[in-house]
Amino acid sequence: MQPKIIPLARSARDVQRFLQAAYPIYEGDPRWVAPLLMDQRQVFLDGNPFFAHAQMQLWLAEQQGRVVGRIAGIYDRNYVEFQRDPAAFWGFFECVNDPEVSRALFDTVFAWARQQGAQRILGPMNPSTNDECGLLVQGFDRPPVFMMTYNPPYYPQLVEQAGFTKAKDLLAFFFDLANTPMERFERIASKFEKREPEMRLRPIRKKTLAEDIRKVTEVYNEAWEANWGFVPMTPEEIQFMAKRLKPLLYEGLAYLMETPDETVGFLLASPDYNEAFLPLRGRLLSTGLIKALPYLLHWKTTDIVRVITLGVKKKFRGRGVEAAMLCHGLRTGFRAGFRHVEASWVLEDNEAVKRVIELFGGQVYKVYRVYERNLEPSPLP
Repeated sequence: MQPKIIPLARSARDVQRFLQAAYPIYEGDPRWVAPLLMDQRQVFLDGNPFFAHAQMQLWLAEQQGRVVGRIAGIYDRNYVEFQRDPAAFWGFFECVNDPEVSRALFDTVFAWARQQGAQRILGPMNPSTNDECGLLVQGFDRPPVFMMTYNPPYYPQLVEQAGFTKAKDLLAFFFDLANTPMERFERIASKFEKREPEMRLRPIRKKTLAEDIRKVTEVYNEAWEANWGFVPMTPEEIQFMAKRLKPLLYEGLAYLMETPDETVGFLLASPDYNEAFLPLRGRLLSTGLIKALPYLLHWKTTDIVRVITLGVKKKFRGRGVEAAMLCHGLRTGFRAGFRHVEASWVLEDNEAVKRVIELFGGQVYKVYRVYERNLEPSPLP
């Protein structure tokens, strides 16, 4: 039966309907971790500075009165201008295992994207490469870590049946921190300090976050400028993300590398809060809070620490800055009680960062894919 496609506004009520559509898709899946609804709602509402330069349209798919899918269309003017790529995005896709439903959702996005002037479409972007993105295509045997996507194994087939092909793979590396020799960390750090005596590693703390965020923005927008799919973050977007993450900042897992004259790079890692969020089912004020609270208050460590971001300005690369920052972060993580590391995500062709991670024993264990598809011109009336 052909599904009914229902457009939604980005009002609080419609966003709630949109977010709830994921729950029946993952019913009975023990690996799915529902994102915190109170946080995820912020991504869709007008308070998100992303909408100063982007548009987003939401849709639900219904069959016989039952919600069977959802999708968002996104058009980011900053991406189009910076990348010189007339592309729209699709994201936040959820769907039952029915090609008729997924085709109806994608056809709706295609038509909307053409109306925005897009000539091709990329996804999933939730809602951009500065946020969660990519479809899981390898590594379904383990649950997702904090701020990484997850989907049923049949999603890639639905996407490819809609005419999409691979644009880029994003890699997640995993390694056992407990069995990594600590003397290797000490040796790397010691050599770097002797070779680069002017560089100093400084932890980012909650009380200095407001001041440090300007330096993080500077490094982020310069270090990632040449990366595939990159869009510079505005100061307002950085502040928005910092406000969301500040309550979860684990001091000792975020660093700035500095010289007396400028900021060189930064590292951001985080406990895998999904371990805490799993029993919450997306709702902070629930009975699962009793299990989650020790992790959120850092009384208890999660098994995994995720290295989220590791960036160095171009002129300082090749001098061991990345390895030195990662060394300090992992050493702190080991002492705090973390036993495994996920480093994610890394572009499949970012050989420099891949080599640094492999130096510490990291191996690819999950692959996320961004898909692309050209858009045919709208049919004549």
